[in-house]
Amino acid sequence: MKEGWTYKKLGEICRIERGGSPRPIKAFITNDTNGLNWIKIGDTDPQGKYIYSTKEKIRPEGLKKSRWVEENEFLLSNSMSFGRPYVLKTNGCIHDGWLVLRDYQESLNTDFFYYLLISPTVQRQFKTKAQGSTVSNLNTDRVAGVNVLFPTIEKQLSIVARLDAAFAHIDALKANAEKQLAEARQLFQAELAECMRPKEGWEVKKLKEVAKYSIGLTYKPSDVCENGTIVLRSSNIQEDKLDLADIVRVSCPIKESLYVEKGDILMCSRNGSARLVGKVALIPKTEERMTYGTFMMTIRSEFNLYLFNFFKSEDFRNQIKHGEANMINQITRYMLDDVIVNIPPLSAQHSIVSRLDALFANIKKLEKLQQKTLAECDALKQAMLREVFE
Repeated sequence: MKEGWTYKKLGEICRIERGGSPRPIKAFITNDTNGLNWIKIGDTDPQGKYIYSTKEKIRPEGLKKSRWVEENEFLLSNSMSFGRPYVLKTNGCIHDGWLVLRDYQESLNTDFFYYLLISPTVQRQFKTKAQGSTVSNLNTDRVAGVNVLFPTIEKQLSIVARLDAAFAHIDALKANAEKQLAEARQLFQAELAECMRPKEGWEVKKLKEVAKYSIGLTYKPSDVCENGTIVLRSSNIQEDKLDLADIVRVSCPIKESLYVEKGDILMCSRNGSARLVGKVALIPKTEERMTYGTFMMTIRSEFNLYLFNFFKSEDFRNQIKHGEANMINQITRYMLDDVIVNIPPLSAQHSIVSRLDALFANIKKLEKLQQKTLAECDALKQAMLREVFE
């Protein structure tokens, strides 16, 4: 053990309590200004440290079935992404997906406690203890049993100052990498818009006039088998390419029209994540026949290489929005029917596609560099935390 450091269990240096939910919770949600803050995972920044505000409030009488928490106390997620700590910068009530860690100030500085909780040493213990149950989660007893090492408050302040300075520098590097990638993507969208702006000799068409599209195969869980036909799903589109690392096969009747062909555009038409709806891949030459699932769609046209780039444009996304909503959860055939496409002559299409493909390839290279930078930054943070706490 490090000289001058104290070895204890978390339960010995702070009070750990679980949240609670008044039920049915919908009956307690209120817009009244006298309502109490209702703190949820959705109020957090996954990469952040603090919780500043809440999107919802509950009626004051809901407090009897919940847990009141206050500024500078710690919230710890106890299920799903368990073990993620946040420092409160507001007051409110918490549900049973949270644990609150309070009354720690006699032994621990707040910022030091945060670094301690996110350190590999503590996170490993959270993971081990959470896996000791049928469903991976944490409870008050498991968290209370976590072993921690800490020095005097004076030494804690010195460590915090060093880590704060280093982490600020690392975060600046991450922010710069993310900024460069965002600027590159904006450049691509600007170039895409310019390439597809109508010019003399171009035609303005509705998508239904130049392409055919269809929804994929509906199948039952009992149809899934080891040696059947591959059913392409959303996970089979990765970075705008077909990816067969994760496949499902089925043995059920399949219409001839539901087999994909080389050159088809495969599109994710429905997904729980709105971000994934509309992603596309071109079908290459395949070694076996494949179909596609009901949450997918294929588009077939003599202009597919051009349309493939069009589907990546902000113009396409804007045309399929629902009213003023910025996100969509599905694309229907009827929505595609009304999409307007500027169609250049075939010779111009080839030139546009080559230009955009080269630019997109450069952006993909930049993405890989950015991902490498972010991974290295995170690894550096973890190394520094290990140096302090191990």
